[in-house]
Amino acid sequence: MQAAAIAFDRFQKMRDDSCEPRILAAKSALGQRAVILGHHYQRADVYKHADLTGDSLKLSRLASQTDAEFIVFCGVHFMAEVADILSRPEQTAILPDLSAGCSMADMANLAKVEQAWQELTEVLDPDARVIPVTYINSAADLKAFCGEHGGIVCTSTNARKILEWSFARREKVLFFPDQHLGRWTAQQMGIPLEQMAVWDFDQPLGGLTPRQIRDAKMLLWKGHCSVHQMFQAQHILRFRNQYPDGLVISHPECNLEVCRLSDYVGSTEYIIRTIADAPANTRWLVGTELNLVNRIAEEFRPQGKIIQFMAPLVCMCSTMARIDPQHLAWTLENLAAGKVVNPIKVPPHEAALAKIALERMLEIS
Repeated sequence: MQAAAIAFDRFQKMRDDSCEPRILAAKSALGQRAVILGHHYQRADVYKHADLTGDSLKLSRLASQTDAEFIVFCGVHFMAEVADILSRPEQTAILPDLSAGCSMADMANLAKVEQAWQELTEVLDPDARVIPVTYINSAADLKAFCGEHGGIVCTSTNARKILEWSFARREKVLFFPDQHLGRWTAQQMGIPLEQMAVWDFDQPLGGLTPRQIRDAKMLLWKGHCSVHQMFQAQHILRFRNQYPDGLVISHPECNLEVCRLSDYVGSTEYIIRTIADAPANTRWLVGTELNLVNRIAEEFRPQGKIIQFMAPLVCMCSTMARIDPQHLAWTLENLAAGKVVNPIKVPPHEAALAKIALERMLEIS
């Protein structure tokens, strides 16, 4: 009879630094059977153990190309789902802590999206006139919904290409779950704000009139990232007053005013690359998650670059931080002992539809 999995209780009260030798020992025992993925927003004492680092889609694609049997995703739930969808059948995606979610992703669920789609039929034929676009920061069943209804997935890097593809096919886009990425991208494409309407999923018809729905090109889901909403225009104005030669770079999940006041706007990978390519001795105000900002501040300090966090308050992704050294050590020791804990498995039918939407995106971008 197989032995039971090692209980997490044995790790729960362990000090962070006590976990490191156990993580290293388990990694060594597993060898190439396991690959650890570390998202940019992950805490430093976990990130340093990652075999591959980057944003969520990049990590899932890279992991699928490895020989690893186990994909240990130090990120959040939707990321592990994408890894499962894009990986080979013999690979298993694992999330060290199942409570590591994404508050933005949770703002759109399948029941609410299906309800919105049904309500749109009261005003127009959504299957003929509306294309659903979901940000990759969403659950697998929403990606499947898009796959089933001719829709697609986007990232913060390729959002413009995806919207151009979408508008070439239908006249309107239902964009979820992040209204800010949708608004910024559409505005950059020249779509006026008057043609963007926010769909409040707690209100009948999204809180809109039939006329507003008919007039809108972009129906923006009322969702947001709690981290990026901490950044405000006043933070940028104060910085520019103190450092007139300073540069501001923000993630497109920030609100429109912050994006407009920034010198550069782009994904986490874009932020890192832009600062890396900048001349030495430049000063930067960065509007994205704290762990990433702290990491690049240290990385580029030898070049004389001063990199500071945009908000005056500590603002990190609390759900991402749930992947801690204790959970990573527990996960790896179980794997080394032949036990898989916290596997993430998207149901086959859902995975097949979600993969359609993901592959549409990959083909375009």
